[in-house]
Amino acid sequence: MATQTNAPLPHGHELGEYRIVRKISSGGFSIVYLAEDSAGQKFAIKEYLPSSLVKRREGQLVPEIPAASELTFRNGLRCFFEEGRALARIFHPNVVRVVNFFRANETVYMVMAFERGRSLQEIVLRHRGRQPGKEVLPERHVLRVFNLVMNGLREVHANRLLHLDLKPANIYLRLDGTPLLLDFGAARRALDAEPLKLFPMYTPGFAAPELYRRTQQLGPWTDIYGIGASMFGCMAGQPPQPADQRELDDKVPQTIDAMADRYSRPLLDLIAWCLKLDALERPQSVFTLQRALRRIHLTPEAAQKPSTAARWFDTLASRAGTRRRDGEGVTQPG
Repeated sequence: MATQTNAPLPHGHELGEYRIVRKISSGGFSIVYLAEDSAGQKFAIKEYLPSSLVKRREGQLVPEIPAASELTFRNGLRCFFEEGRALARIFHPNVVRVVNFFRANETVYMVMAFERGRSLQEIVLRHRGRQPGKEVLPERHVLRVFNLVMNGLREVHANRLLHLDLKPANIYLRLDGTPLLLDFGAARRALDAEPLKLFPMYTPGFAAPELYRRTQQLGPWTDIYGIGASMFGCMAGQPPQPADQRELDDKVPQTIDAMADRYSRPLLDLIAWCLKLDALERPQSVFTLQRALRRIHLTPEAAQKPSTAARWFDTLASRAGTRRRDGEGVTQPG
């Protein structure tokens, strides 16, 4: 992924009905700010600002758009705006809530409900390697979190949207431990489809093979690969082998088998199913996948797997954010 090189909006800047408090985070595609309205309510505002296409220096509000990049920038802006409008129609506890979206400074802003917590990726990074040979996240918590993630993803697909960037960094855990889907990648895919492809729009390891190509059809099966890769990442502590490398020398099956001493065979088989390189061999809907996931709860093997950290995950999630500065909420930009 490209990094963000543009200057953020300054502290205290009035942006429509909101006031910028500070930048929360940034990526090659956008900048995310903590903001407040006139009543003091906090929001996370995502600014469409692909650093490979536009430049904004300190003291500027409107980015400079080179003529050679303008068509690609405008197409991505349109998709970002349409994505915000579509997400604003979704009311689901496991999907980030978009409360407003508007144009300003020659770009588009998406206003999201502010949540306290931390990403699943942060939790994985904190705990991987602490006990070599042991589970990174306990199996029952992987099942619980991803069952809720799939609830949200089903609602997304029901609204004719795809996520296209599923990974632990884009799964956010609230203080009560419930997950929230963040940072949809559809607008970035629109940029990727342009003739002027300036940087990769997928995350290696979590991206399905069809995301590496411009001609192959995308669908729910594309997000299902991302679900399988995310579950793999929570269990192995790292993403699976990137799909383009797998097509040359696939090491994922043996990596999955190596986790059999820590996780149940039904769960490992389900992940292997999601990670099939051939899209037609994967589950074709989240409903199908979720039905299989729920059956794992009932298998004797899964029930017998040790959970040495029976309360660890719940405790960690409930404490998330308590030592962080105010505003470390919905943070993951594109």
